Amino acid sequence: MYFTTISLAQVYETGITIGGSNYVGDIGRTNYIYPNKIAGAAFFKYNWNPRIALRATFSYIPIEGNDFDDDTDYRRTRGINFTNTIHELAIGLEYNFYEYNLSEVGKTWTPYIILEIAGFNYQYVINETAPGQYEFGSKNSFAIPFGVGIKSKLTGSLAIALESRVRYTFDDDLDYTTNSIPALDFGSNNSDWYMFTGVSIIYTFGRPPCFKNGL
Repeated sequence: MYFTTISLAQVYETGITIGGSNYVGDIGRTNYIYPNKIAGAAFFKYNWNPRIALRATFSYIPIEGNDFDDDTDYRRTRGINFTNTIHELAIGLEYNFYEYNLSEVGKTWTPYIILEIAGFNYQYVINETAPGQYEFGSKNSFAIPFGVGIKSKLTGSLAIALESRVRYTFDDDLDYTTNSIPALDFGSNNSDWYMFTGVSIIYTFGRPPCFKNGL
């Protein structure tokens, strides 16, 4: 049986996110949330109902690592550093803990969780052309982003959100480490992670005739 509830909730959201990024791998710090590079994103959401939104996000995520920033004596003595840039397109869903509707009093804020799948592009080392000199290439791969956030009405059709998304990758060379080049083989086969924590400004628009809630 289905009951139809009339709602004036906006069905679309779009906006930008500005914040910081960091990575966890074979070089530098191992803090999962420790933004150290400025990153940005643009997104679009379709509110399927007051609890679930489908979302697509394009992110520009620089990452870096420096052994001198780590707490372990081994890495600080080793003293390696790197920088890379990730371009990511992610699609997935956002689940609101509370019903979210900027047009209805009492429903203008909610915590939420995010689960996505992402394709991303980054640089990697192809080979060593001379001692300490490397040839780089561009590589595409996949990641599984997941995260948490909280959003609230700002004014009118504008909202603000704070969210943090963690990406698990299937690659171990975001920091250029590879077992095919002895000088870059640090003896670890663990996959790299990268993160993005930021503040979003959201513009909501479009009004559907209704949402359908199944019982």
